Amino acid sequence: MAEPPTETATETAADSGDLDALGYRQELHRSLGPFASFCSGFSFVSILTTVFELFALGYGFGGPAFFWTWPLVFAGQFAVCLVFAELAARYPIAGAIYQWSRRVSTDPLGWFAGWLMLLGYIVSVAAIAIALQAVLPPVWSGFQLYGTDTSPTSHDGAVNAIVLGSICIAVCAVISSFGVTKMAALTRIGVTCEIVGIVAVLAFLFAHAERGPQVVFSTLDVQGAGAAYLPAFLASILMAAYVMYGFDSAAELSEETNDPRRTAPLAITRCMLVSAVGGGLLLLATLMAAPDLRAPELATDGVAWVVTAQLGDTVGRIVLAVVAISIFSAALAISASATRVMFSMARDGLLPFARPLARVSLRTGTPLLPGVVVALLSIGVLLLNLGQSGVFASVTSVSVVIVYLAYLLVTVPLLWQRLRRHPELSVPQVGYFSLGRWGLPVNVVAVVFGVFLLVDVAWPRPEVYDPDGGHWYLQYSSLLITGGALVLGALAYTVMRRQQTAAPARAGSRAGG
Repeated sequence: MAEPPTETATETAADSGDLDALGYRQELHRSLGPFASFCSGFSFVSILTTVFELFALGYGFGGPAFFWTWPLVFAGQFAVCLVFAELAARYPIAGAIYQWSRRVSTDPLGWFAGWLMLLGYIVSVAAIAIALQAVLPPVWSGFQLYGTDTSPTSHDGAVNAIVLGSICIAVCAVISSFGVTKMAALTRIGVTCEIVGIVAVLAFLFAHAERGPQVVFSTLDVQGAGAAYLPAFLASILMAAYVMYGFDSAAELSEETNDPRRTAPLAITRCMLVSAVGGGLLLLATLMAAPDLRAPELATDGVAWVVTAQLGDTVGRIVLAVVAISIFSAALAISASATRVMFSMARDGLLPFARPLARVSLRTGTPLLPGVVVALLSIGVLLLNLGQSGVFASVTSVSVVIVYLAYLLVTVPLLWQRLRRHPELSVPQVGYFSLGRWGLPVNVVAVVFGVFLLVDVAWPRPEVYDPDGGHWYLQYSSLLITGGALVLGALAYTVMRRQQTAAPARAGSRAGG
């Protein structure tokens, strides 16, 4: 007599049935639990990495009071997070933003959302991987594989950054090829190290506080005070905006997650809440422990300078080593998200070479070719840093603009559907995450804040996009690159649709012959 199916097998069958009802068959291996799902989103946001890397940006613009940009951006992004959590419960499919957008709007709009997310993810992989240059050589000089100057802005540093970043991306691709279970295991290790590192750094910094928490109300007369401080404050928002996105990546692994309708929404919201609390405390601790608020190092080296100055070189190196682990974990998570978007779009026949890109390894249950393509394209973006660090910085900044635009391609059409009282979206999801009667006001906040953040991040500030001066095209790169991405996307979509239309016609002609 055959044994009855186990509870896990029954749940997996139910999850596969859900996927089948949404139009796809189960191909990817489904093995991830709640913590692994949380880790995929938390690794993407990676507050230890991004706050270390970007604190100087926010402080340089707004002084200590830039701290208030953190809760502001969190409030707006948490509205987006809640909207995405509801969609993750309704549509647990790989290629989350792409799939959600096309299901609440139209296929063309959904395709553009996927296209923009894919570009944003690929550039984000390069941007996070290149950050290894700022942490590994200071930990051990042997990581300076090229030249002697470790500064990321020098020629030696730029070349070495490409080498280290390329190695990181290649290793991520190899690990991903072994399957989502092994990838998730390493991500869990990375997240555990990051959380332990954050707690340790917070304890050390608060223990060495030089001033009280009232420091967050000081502007140090940066760009003036009162109303005159507003432009500086708006510019300093970029730091938080660059950090608090990517929480939706937990939903990218929905087809590989057990009970994704419940697991993914919780992972998305928990990732955002933990990141907000941890990142806010890290900002506060750094400001309280800084030896001198007027020291130029705060606007250049940021958290790393405070940690080294207060805790000594040895502890500073240990912290940087933990940051390096977090960087690798983040690169692994972002690569996985990009791979799933590419796989999801290819599965629908909407990318060049769609058939091989949509193929899943029978042994590992993983889309192998998309992982290779994402790695190669990310390394290609890295090469922009060779003698063109200004171009690389602009492109990585624009990637955030592109992602926020993709978010709006979900929240705006969803709001339109709510206002029209779309029958499917107006029915509460019994037993799953649902905003219920709060859906409309939360969606309104998500759209309004999304538009504000998009405009603020894309604003052609020369100090952001062209800090060295003299290159008008860099200053306006956010508009130029985003416009170029949309035009290129329109051309690609037109070609894909024509090929899809021509294929049945050719098949009919052959059958008639």
